[in-house]
Amino acid sequence: MEENKDLNEEIIDEAEATTESTEEVNEAENNEENDLALVKKLKEENDKLSKEVEAFKDRLLRVTAEYENFRKRTAKEKEGIYADACADVLKEVIPTIDNLERALAVDGSVEDLKKGIEMTIKGFQTSLEKLGVEEISVEEGFDPNMHQAVMHIQDENLDKNVVAEVFLKGYKKGDKVIRYSMVKVAN
Repeated sequence: MEENKDLNEEIIDEAEATTESTEEVNEAENNEENDLALVKKLKEENDKLSKEVEAFKDRLLRVTAEYENFRKRTAKEKEGIYADACADVLKEVIPTIDNLERALAVDGSVEDLKKGIEMTIKGFQTSLEKLGVEEISVEEGFDPNMHQAVMHIQDENLDKNVVAEVFLKGYKKGDKVIRYSMVKVAN
C-alpha cells in the first residue's frame, strides 16, 4: 500500500507539474499574443506618428517657401515704390531745370532775368506743394524739433525763444522734417 501511496503521490506530483507546465505554456502563449498585439499597436502608432511628422515637414517646407516668396515680392515692390516716388519727384523738378536753361539762353536786362528767376522759383514752390512739401514756419518761435539754432543773441526788443533771423529755410513733408531751418535765436 505504501507503494501505491508513493505511486499516487508521484502521479499527483506529475499531474500537478503537468498542470503547472500547461499553465506556463498557456501563460507564455497569452504573453506572446499580448506581445504581438502590443507590437502591432506600437507599429500602428509609429506609422501614424511618421505620417504626422511627414505632414509637418511638408507644411514647414510650404510655409518656408511662401515666406521666401513673400520676402522677394516685398523687396521687389519696395524697389518699385522707390522708383515710382523718384519719378514723381523728378517730373515736378524737371520743368524748373527747363526754365533755368531758358533763362540762361535769353539775352535781356537784369530786370528781365530777375523776373524770370522769380517765376522759376514760384514754379518750383508750386512743384513742392504738389509733392506735399511745405516750408517750416518760424512765426511760432524756436522749436528744436523744426529749427537748428546756429546763433544766439540778446535783444530786449524780442521775447524769449524768438527766431530773430533765418539763414536757411527748412522744409517738411507731413510730420517728417526734410531739412531743419538754420536760425538765429533771441534771448
